[in-house]
Amino acid sequence: MDWLDNTFSGAQQWLFETAVQPLMFALGLGQLLEDGYTATGWLLVGLLQIAVLLAVIGPLQRWRPVEAVTDRATIRTDVLYTLIHRLGLFRVALFFLVEPLFDALFGMARVEGLGTFHLDQLWPGVTDVAWASFLIYLLLFDLADYWIHRGQHGLNLWWSLHSLHHSQRQMTMWSDNRNHLLDDLIRDSLLVLLAQLLGVAPGQFVAIVAITQLSESLQHANLRLGFGRVGERLWISPRFHRLHHSIGIGHETHGKGTLGGHNFGVLLPWWDILFGTANFEQRYDPTGVRDQVEQGRDYGRGFWSQQWLGVKRLFGKA
Repeated sequence: MDWLDNTFSGAQQWLFETAVQPLMFALGLGQLLEDGYTATGWLLVGLLQIAVLLAVIGPLQRWRPVEAVTDRATIRTDVLYTLIHRLGLFRVALFFLVEPLFDALFGMARVEGLGTFHLDQLWPGVTDVAWASFLIYLLLFDLADYWIHRGQHGLNLWWSLHSLHHSQRQMTMWSDNRNHLLDDLIRDSLLVLLAQLLGVAPGQFVAIVAITQLSESLQHANLRLGFGRVGERLWISPRFHRLHHSIGIGHETHGKGTLGGHNFGVLLPWWDILFGTANFEQRYDPTGVRDQVEQGRDYGRGFWSQQWLGVKRLFGKA
């Protein structure tokens, strides 16, 4: 862990001094250099993730695709979503729009004597070990992500936004970040609040997000791949997650059109098993939303049309 941390920190420092810092000075943002250094970490993580997508997951898709690629235009839109999120542009927007509010809220809490809860105070002998602390936080965040995902599928207003993610009929490794920006704002805000409450170190939070995103890219890949009877119950595979995107299965309860579904886990299928939402059927179904397929509901094809239609769905206008 120390070697990995030192290597990443060195690369982050080089990228910051070479590219980000000069750009910030040129834009008159010298007073935000500390935040710029943090943003450089997210940028580096995103570049590494995209490299893995192109070098590893892309060839896997071409090796064992579930279906032929017939709609490259929608995939290009998904690539745009991926670049916006993985290169840190969405986080920069959060920094200017939301972080001041978070800082004010936590400042008020500290004034009232409500400090950050530090998980390592519970098991000092365990969480002082870097890898053990990381695994504990990874489990907690994955459990939180499971219930956030249940909320996205169980609450009508939230589903009106999250349904955009499920409207991709041509699912690929680029589809993970195909989300309405308001949907991402809600989810990311909840995870940032959780990170603050638990006292997770910034470096560990970045690592948890990076591992989660890369695994989700693999899960969404156009890839005919399962992990076997045992492996499927240890880590979420592309087959397991594709069932979550299946029409009438992944986002409905018993195919009756009511919100619900199966396979909500983000990294680990354990939560689906524990809470009775796991479906391990060996299937590779078409993906999409029932009203999109049967009633021709329009979810948009380009980035801006998808965002606008999501807002209209939120207010019952589309």
